[in-house]
Amino acid sequence: MRIAVVSPHPDDETLGAGGSIFKLKDEGNEIYWVNVTDANSGGGYCEAFKEKRRRQISSVVDCFDFSGFINLGFTPAGLNGSVKGKLVQEIGRAFDSIKPECIILPDYNDAHSDHKYVFEAAYASSKIFRRNYIKRIMTMEILSETNFGMPYKRFEPNLYINISDYLEKKLEALRIYDTELDELPFPRSLDAIKAQAVLRGTEAGTVYAEAFRLIKAIE
Repeated sequence: MRIAVVSPHPDDETLGAGGSIFKLKDEGNEIYWVNVTDANSGGGYCEAFKEKRRRQISSVVDCFDFSGFINLGFTPAGLNGSVKGKLVQEIGRAFDSIKPECIILPDYNDAHSDHKYVFEAAYASSKIFRRNYIKRIMTMEILSETNFGMPYKRFEPNLYINISDYLEKKLEALRIYDTELDELPFPRSLDAIKAQAVLRGTEAGTVYAEAFRLIKAIE
């Protein structure tokens, strides 16, 4: 199976689906990473940070050994109604170049507006009469965003992936993003990420798990 993981920002792919990426790849699937925004595209970041981010992305690609990587290069925190048409177009082009049977997206109720726009654009790009190769759509749980979503649309997982053999590899990948991590009680901390995996594991009857919301599945 070809699977495309779509991240609004670099680190979302690892926070939301890092353990599952390693597991699904070991099971013989082709995993592609489509990243939407990049500090090198604007946003007032200093040159040192831009270079750091370039190295982080390169290291993450190597760590996961993705079958392919597409960086759309939109400006972080710059997604809005005025760029939505272009966002739909570019994500659609990325899908057409990969032809994934499964896409993993940020959840539609994530707190960050970039996440919402990415979900909406990717979901619009997945219409079955336009891209009938997409048979499965799921959203991932991203600490610091999904857990701060609107209370009336809380993330309620209906799909769990056992990552008991892959949590340490996920944490190793997250350490690459040292600029995005901090200590507890900051949600993007290694302790919090491990705690989340424990919680989802108890719900799934395993040691560690990642949780997803299955939006659509065609058999």
